[in-house]
Amino acid sequence: MNQFFLVILSFLSIQAASQNIIIKSDSSDENSSYHQTLPENTLKARQWFIGGISIAGYGGSLIYLNEAWYKGYEKTGFHTFNDSKEWLQMDKVGHAWTAYNTSRATTALWRWAGLSPKKSVLLGSLSGFSYLTVIELLDGYSAKWGWSWPDIAANFTGSSLFAAQELLWGEQRIQFKYLAHQKAYPLDLKTRANELFGERLPERLLKDYNAQTLWLSFNLKSFIKTNALPSWLNLSIGYGAEGLYGGVENRAFDKQGNMTFNRMDIQRYRQWYLSPDVDFTKIKTNRKGVRTVLAVLNIIKVPAPALVLSNGKVRGKLLSY
Repeated sequence: MNQFFLVILSFLSIQAASQNIIIKSDSSDENSSYHQTLPENTLKARQWFIGGISIAGYGGSLIYLNEAWYKGYEKTGFHTFNDSKEWLQMDKVGHAWTAYNTSRATTALWRWAGLSPKKSVLLGSLSGFSYLTVIELLDGYSAKWGWSWPDIAANFTGSSLFAAQELLWGEQRIQFKYLAHQKAYPLDLKTRANELFGERLPERLLKDYNAQTLWLSFNLKSFIKTNALPSWLNLSIGYGAEGLYGGVENRAFDKQGNMTFNRMDIQRYRQWYLSPDVDFTKIKTNRKGVRTVLAVLNIIKVPAPALVLSNGKVRGKLLSY
């Protein structure tokens, strides 16, 4: 579901920026040496500080969501809801992306607070997964939605992708990224698109599944040990969809059962992409401001040429976005 995506994205941006501001190096050894030079009371103070802002940030955003979104819908007893067939699973991939990046940002904060790499990863990943689980719990008491086990599975996948790489390699060789653009709809579909995805650009970028792609970005030099490859060069596999004007089908009905929208003639289909990318964290700089910008940019896939597989055909695209 999309209603909490904007809150999470803004929270992620703040935390993503913190990764390169508060951590002196991506090297575990250098970080350990750095933390060993700090007094114990300084590290304790940092841990209390991070714990406090995490509770305040997570708690505040949940209260905001409850007041701004859920309050407008009827409450029911706890119930489940199987939405696994909706939106060609674009929403599930979005859940995984959110869990991955929330876990990554929170882990960076705990490293700054002086926890060991392993403890930071476990606590950060658990925090990211738990936060999204609480949001799912709010869904479970809303008449419009419900507790979704597919959502939980997607959240777990995202947090696990981050944690497994940190525990196995001590770095993120495969990063979860996002890319979107403003899609222009023809007049006969514009009203429906506005109903589903909103009219403003920020809403469209976060809600319009027809205009989003989500990517697994592989750092080539991490897997192929050669000086011939630049350290920042990635190869990304992307997933997207087209023709989505409803969760399961391109029809809509009002509360009385009257059909209000019917475009079953429009094909709903998946798209797979292969495209180069940039790992901004591999670009070396000593300027904190630049590192901050690079850290934030790294959750976004760089628009680039791509091969696209859809409807059984492969075609080239000058710019993937």
